[in-house]
Amino acid sequence: MTGKQKKMLIRILASAVLLAAGLLLPAAEGIRSALIIAAYAVVGWDVVWKAVRNILRGQVFDENFLMAVATIGAFCLREFPEAAEVMLFYQIGELFQSYAVGRSRRSITELMDIRPDSANIERDGLLEQVDPEEVAVGDIIVVKAGEKIPLDGVVVEGNSSVNTAALTGESLPREVSAGSEVISGCINQSGLLRIQVQKGFEESTVSKILELVETSSSKKAHAEHFITKFARYYTPAVVIGAALLAMVPPLLLGESWSVWVQRALTFLVISCPCALVISIPLSFFGGIGGASRHGILVKGGNYLEALARTETVVFDKTGTLTRGTFQVTAVHPEEYSREDLLELAALAEQFSDHPISRSLRGAYGKELDPSRVSGVKEISGHGICAQIDGREVCAGNGKLMDQAGASWHPCHRTGTTVHLAVDGRYEGHIVISDEIKPDAAEAIASLKRQGVRKTVMLTGDSKRVGESTAAALGIDEAHTELLPDGKVEQVERLLGQKASPKGQLVFVGDGINDAPVLSRADIGIAMGGLGSDAAIEAADIVLMDDQPSRLALAIRISKQTLRIVKQNIAFSLGVKGLVLLLGAMGLASMQAAIFADVGVMVLAVLNASRTLRVGKN
Repeated sequence: MTGKQKKMLIRILASAVLLAAGLLLPAAEGIRSALIIAAYAVVGWDVVWKAVRNILRGQVFDENFLMAVATIGAFCLREFPEAAEVMLFYQIGELFQSYAVGRSRRSITELMDIRPDSANIERDGLLEQVDPEEVAVGDIIVVKAGEKIPLDGVVVEGNSSVNTAALTGESLPREVSAGSEVISGCINQSGLLRIQVQKGFEESTVSKILELVETSSSKKAHAEHFITKFARYYTPAVVIGAALLAMVPPLLLGESWSVWVQRALTFLVISCPCALVISIPLSFFGGIGGASRHGILVKGGNYLEALARTETVVFDKTGTLTRGTFQVTAVHPEEYSREDLLELAALAEQFSDHPISRSLRGAYGKELDPSRVSGVKEISGHGICAQIDGREVCAGNGKLMDQAGASWHPCHRTGTTVHLAVDGRYEGHIVISDEIKPDAAEAIASLKRQGVRKTVMLTGDSKRVGESTAAALGIDEAHTELLPDGKVEQVERLLGQKASPKGQLVFVGDGINDAPVLSRADIGIAMGGLGSDAAIEAADIVLMDDQPSRLALAIRISKQTLRIVKQNIAFSLGVKGLVLLLGAMGLASMQAAIFADVGVMVLAVLNASRTLRVGKN
């Protein structure tokens, strides 16, 4: 709970104590009235002040104005407890809404860790750290192992493995050598690189991503709260109705002013939309609470409402539909046994920290004897050759097999293939893949059963891997080899192809590179368990257990919540309209006004509390 929410809670409790004292203490009428007025002032001063301030700004008819006029009208009728109770209930509803929405999202750029702090530039044989913005196009920068690449450029010297996952979401690090293009924001994992700068910092990839995040956040249109929209029409209507009720009968029919002014004030008290003001945000709050029990965190009722209108769901691949970790998924030996082929690969790769090497050692799962291995040679962009038990073993890609003189063949399985040759003879291959999450296919099927019109996958991975994953999951469209700006362009295109104006586009992702797209989509959903801080902060909804199937459940919860909200709207307006009519006719007393306001509110809140159980079978 934020400091502001704690202060509001203290005000509500203080007001409730003062109101209870004013109603229950055996004191003089003047003291009791003073306590009730104090209760009203403690909890309602800000509402009255907002109403006055908005009037001075020309924004007359809003919920603050109606609350102020209705409660002041109750004071004019000497109904002090009613005025204090109505304001107290209103502020309780506001606290519920504030708590449901949660803390405001901080700037995403503060969480992003891709902006390099400095660049190493070589001057007179010495390395000097400078601000990346000071480096000119054509300068040579030096990037050590473990450092971020600060600017876009071309490698002029050195070999290394570059981790691009933060930018492109690619499954595996990319091998680079002299002549390779590299982009800023990536991490140099191994060797020293000398890079000739091709773009200034303002034009670099990392700078563009930061700009995308900022501009994408500003594009998102936040739906106004229902009460605010409702009050635009309801408030002026009831105020005008009350004014006509007070003036027309005395002027046209010559009846008593006091009778009709009293009816008009009663009409205003009845008109206070307390049931709607409290039950609607409470319904969303309950839906949010029910969703959280299933590991679905929703940052506001407006996102829960919008989720019920989902038409298009766009997924990132790595870490969202797939595990984001690499496993041996197939072993295809020629003459060796499966176990022996894995052992040879694990022995050859035992001194490497490459993700492929780690996955091979993990698949073998037994202790390795380093004394069996000698003469290890790592050939950048190809693989590894080593002497194992006196035999030359090469493990790597097809290019390495060609160098070893081994007659190899490609694999029909999708993934990264590690071929093995022993003394120049091809002995088989091992396939390493980023495994699809167990519930991913069911998640896509469930979304379609929920009425989602289109599912799309965006990924920085290769065309073959991306399209294979999409086909296996039953996804309608797949767009591959995308950088962050390409993902935003695809989302922009899909936003322009909506089947209906109110239809919503949902993007589900997990990485830093997804933050701009999460912000641009109508609803951004982050995989929270493994997701980056930037993605979670940018998102409107977080799936904490990283299960894609939770998305279909979230949509079902949103639809159930919306049904309960609509029930409360219909019930509250129906009863309110009836009592307003009776009040205008002089057939509704203040007790009826209290029922129309507080009684309906209690019934609506009880109905709203059912949302805490939404999503249960």
